Amino acid sequence: MQIQVVTESVNQAVIFAAKELRRYLERMLSEHGGQALITLSPRAERDTELCESFAVDLTPEGGSITGSGPRAVLLGVYDCLHNLGCRFLGPSARMERVPCIEPAGLTARYEKHADFAHRGVCIEGADSLDNILAFIDWLPKVGYNTFFSQFKTPYAFLKRWYNHENNSLSESELYSEDDAQRDMERIVCEIKRRGLILHCAGHGWTGEVLGFDALSWDAQDAPLPEKKRDLAAELGGVRGLFRGVPANTNLCLSNSEAREDFVRRVVDYAARQPDVDFLHVWLADEYNNVCECARCRETTPSDQYVELLNEIDLRLTRLGLDTRIVFLLYQELLWPPRSSRLNNPDRFVLMFAPISRSFEGSYELDASARPLPEYVRNRITLPRDISENMTFLRAWQTVFDGEGFAYDYHLGRAHYGDFGYVHISRVISRDIKKLRAMGLSGCISCQELRVCLPNALPNYVMGHTLFDAEADAERLIDEYFSAAYGKDWQKVKDYLTELSVLDCCDYVNGAGERENHDAACRAAEVRRLCGDFAAKNGREADDVFWSLLDYHRQYILRLARAIELLARGERNRAAGAWREMRDFICENEPEYQPYLDVYRVLEVTEKFTGFPVNEKQTKSMDGFPANAGQDTNERK
Repeated sequence: MQIQVVTESVNQAVIFAAKELRRYLERMLSEHGGQALITLSPRAERDTELCESFAVDLTPEGGSITGSGPRAVLLGVYDCLHNLGCRFLGPSARMERVPCIEPAGLTARYEKHADFAHRGVCIEGADSLDNILAFIDWLPKVGYNTFFSQFKTPYAFLKRWYNHENNSLSESELYSEDDAQRDMERIVCEIKRRGLILHCAGHGWTGEVLGFDALSWDAQDAPLPEKKRDLAAELGGVRGLFRGVPANTNLCLSNSEAREDFVRRVVDYAARQPDVDFLHVWLADEYNNVCECARCRETTPSDQYVELLNEIDLRLTRLGLDTRIVFLLYQELLWPPRSSRLNNPDRFVLMFAPISRSFEGSYELDASARPLPEYVRNRITLPRDISENMTFLRAWQTVFDGEGFAYDYHLGRAHYGDFGYVHISRVISRDIKKLRAMGLSGCISCQELRVCLPNALPNYVMGHTLFDAEADAERLIDEYFSAAYGKDWQKVKDYLTELSVLDCCDYVNGAGERENHDAACRAAEVRRLCGDFAAKNGREADDVFWSLLDYHRQYILRLARAIELLARGERNRAAGAWREMRDFICENEPEYQPYLDVYRVLEVTEKFTGFPVNEKQTKSMDGFPANAGQDTNERK
């Protein structure tokens, strides 16, 4: 069948949408004659609504897809294809299901409106450029509208992959900051080609003020330049790089030179980067390391932070720049300011980042009855209890009643303890459904992009539920499994659900004692289930989902054995089992690279789960003792 898709728009996102619609429909109707004419029409040439809306009106002869803006048209195209039977099950063409349909099936008439404005993913882990571009391509296919590239370029994440950090079996490739800048240009191009919303920066501002190109969390061999020393936070009478890491080092925010340099850098960047829709302005990525000098002690980090934000807003306004600024509720900044307030709330978006929360359950909405813990400089404890995390959000909302979203970590660490991905998918669905009651307008997921083992169900549920808060989690789960696994889908769902019931999310994420009878019993039962499940039964030889299921089973058998031994207190044997798991996934990474982030699995299980015994000593620089601050870095 000949498909003609036309538009009068010159917007690149609409033109891209037209090509996509034609490409998929011609594939779906390739066995049939006839023709259809479809018109794509944005109501405006620029997306002004973050909660996009679109209308689909198709018959076998053609019809139209209209949207509130160019991005809405693209979202409407992919939603229409989903309505016609396509299933976009992961960030890979191999994970798509594109059916053949009769011309009579080319019929759809409906309207939709996104429930949340902020629906996105933030990069983490170790990624190739192809991994990033594939994920960006997938985002609008399942309802997302946003991509967040942390730091000014994703150098940290690309370097990890090309250097093959944590995988000694792969030869390291050279990758420079210039390479990252070049790749960032390609990434921005593909984001804008789809009309997606671009978030940038966040970490790194403090390190830049101190004289470093802070594009990662790497420690520096060189000490802090003497001329910059007065700009750094004072800890225990010492000013220097916190554990040698510029991005983790706070500033002395009572120092006028430090404040001026910080503000100038943010404003200059915003002026030079018109493609950035939301600019994140954060402080150092560590806690219990804020400045202890006499002048800083007269106020709080949050009061100083708000004053920085007000000065940035003032200068952006003078330049006529409408860049939105995202400010962060995280670590010390979970405590609201005592007296300072944002002068222009419309400029700012609150970002609630409960990184230390538990993922065994969902957000709790009855937090208002709990008192806010007292803030004690450089003696804070991050809240793990979900209700306590909510107390901090409610406290901030009493001093800022503007727009906000959650920045959460369902797929950042704890998910490695959900062996079937069904539990974490259900938690994601419940969390999203509570966002409105929390006074938030969406969520950006801080996560690995290579997070498809055994499958990409969690991101599928997340994207569809962020677009439609009424989406039923169980219907989405059934839809995913039936499309991915065919006639044997119920068998696979039952197996992965049983594994999920035995989740050790908090244990893998480092919560609680390492000797844990319940975690040991759960891991032993996981091994039994994996041993009983014959992953190859009913498998189609070239089908990616069955191949991943088989590989996942072998990986989980090894990981669960290591967890069981660790939880039983057999640390030496646990270390050996962990190394067996490490060797297995490192050897197989070339084949399964897009689906499992080997770097991140090994980082999380070593650093947070607690094996093997880490004999490396934290670097000490500029006079700081190796154990200054917290023993555990809570960054993503």
